[in-house]
Amino acid sequence: MDETKKAGRYQRVFKQIADQLAPHHNPIAAMATIAAILHHKFDYFFWTGFYLLQEGELIVGPYQGPVACIKLKKDTGVCWAGINKGEPVIVPDVHKFPGHIACDSRSSSEIVIPLKNRKGEITGVLDVDSKNFDSFSEADQKGLVRILSLVYQ
Repeated sequence: MDETKKAGRYQRVFKQIADQLAPHHNPIAAMATIAAILHHKFDYFFWTGFYLLQEGELIVGPYQGPVACIKLKKDTGVCWAGINKGEPVIVPDVHKFPGHIACDSRSSSEIVIPLKNRKGEITGVLDVDSKNFDSFSEADQKGLVRILSLVYQ
């Protein structure tokens, strides 16, 4: 999918999610809804979900796709890279990423977006995997960052 089509789809999906969530006051319900809608609107999303910081550990939250790792080894892998850098991480080939955690060997590329609460504190990440290499781009990053703003609205 080219960048223009991706951006257009993210616009439509943002509106759908915003309409579905308004009004809400439960971040977990918002995450579950976001994971479900994203997973079913983008055919290259293989695993779509959240890992949440709990007492210094990253624990799986709401997700769609194959069974996930329950807990991610601290300071290892793409999700922790997103937490530690405090910014999105796009990995075109996860097999070349140092310390990649393979919850499912079918994953080939990944994008991680830090999830921030109203105070700007990182509370977890949105993690999306694809079976295809080089699936994620700046359009995905921009669209997903915008969608995550709906979790703690």
